[in-house]
Amino acid sequence: MTFLLPSVEIDPIHQFQVSKWLDFQIGGLDLSFTNASGFMLLGVVLTIAFFSVAAKGLLVPSRLQSMAEIGYGFVADMVRSAAGEEGLKFFPFVFTLFFFIFFANMIGMVPYAFTTTSHIIVTAALALLVIAIVIGYGLYKNGFKFFKLFAPSGAPFLIYFLLVPIEIISFLARPLTLSLRLFANMLAGHIMLKLFAGFAVALVGAGIAYIPVAALAFSMGVALNALEFLVAGLQAYVFAILTCVYLNDAIHPGH
Repeated sequence: MTFLLPSVEIDPIHQFQVSKWLDFQIGGLDLSFTNASGFMLLGVVLTIAFFSVAAKGLLVPSRLQSMAEIGYGFVADMVRSAAGEEGLKFFPFVFTLFFFIFFANMIGMVPYAFTTTSHIIVTAALALLVIAIVIGYGLYKNGFKFFKLFAPSGAPFLIYFLLVPIEIISFLARPLTLSLRLFANMLAGHIMLKLFAGFAVALVGAGIAYIPVAALAFSMGVALNALEFLVAGLQAYVFAILTCVYLNDAIHPGH
């Protein structure tokens, strides 16, 4: 006896489908409120709620307050180590960026939730924002000296003919690699989770003879789920630390 599951249930790509919650259009421009918008808003609300509750300033710090202080110190140390003391002026930006991505990734780990960071348009927007701030502040602080970033000092003159194009291409590739890294890791991880879960359910429905294989697939899914939690936190860190490195180039373009 074979049990067939609906295709929607086992389709690993269906979880990334953007659907409208509220249809809203102005002059032919679609401004609908989607599930992607809703879960991004949820991430913002959870971030604000977490730190608002943690910042009540109790005489004896609660566990929540201790976690918030650890997170604050972690990001501050990250900015200070990668961009120096002068880079701390960007601490609010990096702090917001890190925890927005962190909460978005963790929300995506909840069953039937939507993972906003698995969409390239979201990660690309964040990456372009980072690069825009780097270029804007770099030109504001250093003027044309910002372009020393593409011609590091100390190299032989003839080497610059090769070095400068490489540095320019490397700089232009930063928003691409920054966005693709987060997008690809979250997309691939959730696809693998869905495949293993769907495979286990399909094997159970295929008959009792497939139960051992289904148990193996389920165990692999559980292990992969634990790994995906690690990746979710790690990718928020990678995005934030690379942002600090790029900001350091804007602050000290000749180094």
